[in-house]
Amino acid sequence: MNALPAGKFYPAASAMQKIILASQSPRRKQLLEWAEVPFDIIIHPTDESYPAHLTADEIAIHIARNKALAIVQMVQPALPVLAADTIVVLNGEIIGKPANRADAMIILGKLSGQKHQVITGVVILNNHTEIAFADITEVEFHALTNKQIEFYVDKYQPYDKAGAYAIQEWIGVVGIKSVKGDFYNVMGLPVSRVVQALLQC
Repeated sequence: MNALPAGKFYPAASAMQKIILASQSPRRKQLLEWAEVPFDIIIHPTDESYPAHLTADEIAIHIARNKALAIVQMVQPALPVLAADTIVVLNGEIIGKPANRADAMIILGKLSGQKHQVITGVVILNNHTEIAFADITEVEFHALTNKQIEFYVDKYQPYDKAGAYAIQEWIGVVGIKSVKGDFYNVMGLPVSRVVQALLQC
């Protein structure tokens, strides 16, 4: 195998244009890095409330759109703005981030032995063009013991995660029975679908 000549720049194989990521999520940052999508991070606090009549996938898109619009209105960027929001739905109930330790344990107790949906709404704004979609993954947990739930919550403190868990952490390794759909969507971004959308920008 021949080595590449030193001192010469070789672009990433993805050859993607640079974007703005409107998220402080370390998981979304990591996924875009893995996909070799160049980006800057700009965030602005946004209202995550939503109209009561929206469906679950519409809720995720609505919140993601508000995040993207906040950046566009703040800096009027020349680059595409990518925003996302992830929610967990169990038997029609929308489960957000836990308020505290007790809430996290209650949430995981509800998910134990059950199937639920992880929905990530994605919005890309580029000039006056919007691409918006929601990706849905079904996740099924094994029955979790109280000791397992307590161990996970106390060690990993999943208070910034919808559904009170991260699939790439210990609880995902030992507690998840099956995943139907995009694994990375459960981490917070259906990254392959995002890349396909960015190619349209």
